[in-house]
Amino acid sequence: MIRLLAVDVDGTLLDSQGSVPPENRAALAAAVDAGVEVTLVTGRSFHFTRPVADLLDLPVTLIVNNGAIVKSGSGATKMRRLLPRATAQIVLDATGAFADSVALVFDRPDERQIVYERMDWSHPHRRGYYEKNLAFITPATAGLADALVEDPIQVMFNGGVAPMRELAGALRAAPGAAAYAVAITEYERRDFSLIDVNAAGCSKGSTLARWAGQCGLDRRQVMAVGDNLNDLEMLAFAGTAVVMGNATGAMKALGYRVTGTNDEGGLAAAVYTCVLDESSEAANGR
Repeated sequence: MIRLLAVDVDGTLLDSQGSVPPENRAALAAAVDAGVEVTLVTGRSFHFTRPVADLLDLPVTLIVNNGAIVKSGSGATKMRRLLPRATAQIVLDATGAFADSVALVFDRPDERQIVYERMDWSHPHRRGYYEKNLAFITPATAGLADALVEDPIQVMFNGGVAPMRELAGALRAAPGAAAYAVAITEYERRDFSLIDVNAAGCSKGSTLARWAGQCGLDRRQVMAVGDNLNDLEMLAFAGTAVVMGNATGAMKALGYRVTGTNDEGGLAAAVYTCVLDESSEAANGR
């Protein structure tokens, strides 16, 4: 019986307009009423995820920054796995060609959460993010190396699909690759990708496993729903894994259940089929 429901945000909970469809909210509310713990699992940072959680108006846990931070809906930190400063510096030193596409992300309560040096925020695919997160973004006054005064959450890159794939491959093949984890999220139709370099072993999947264990649950009691490459480890961990209909063909070919798209209420359909129908049958002894 499903006791923990792990839900990706962009492309899964949210539709293509960035809104929470009413049917998704209703399905998650029904899951909560049935005693299921709902956890949003996303590459977004906490401050960028909290407004989405607030729209749900439900008791949810947030696994953010591709598994680096776990917080309650109110912002209380439950788990944290930062990237060592020395490792972050190694990543910066090895990626100088991408200096106009990189920022450092910190677990801070003020405007210094995202620190950049040469990022061009006027780029069409960055502008919306910048405008929504302006209160948390600040330029480095003397370069990113000098901004590493504490362990960051991650080193974050973004850009076109092809150069980001090249960068991800180079990072994974680098001599020091064992010291960090690389998560990539791709939006091929927009020709835009994000890469997060987190602490070694840190991913949506590894943190979901730790969180489930802390909740006293095993993988058979966990369901995960996602649509992108950074969801793969989360889907692999969950006893019940569902891929959105808007995911790439390669993801849908992995053998997991496939639901409708994020514009068709695919998440809600998966929740009713895999969580609520199952709960109803269990309650009726079937």
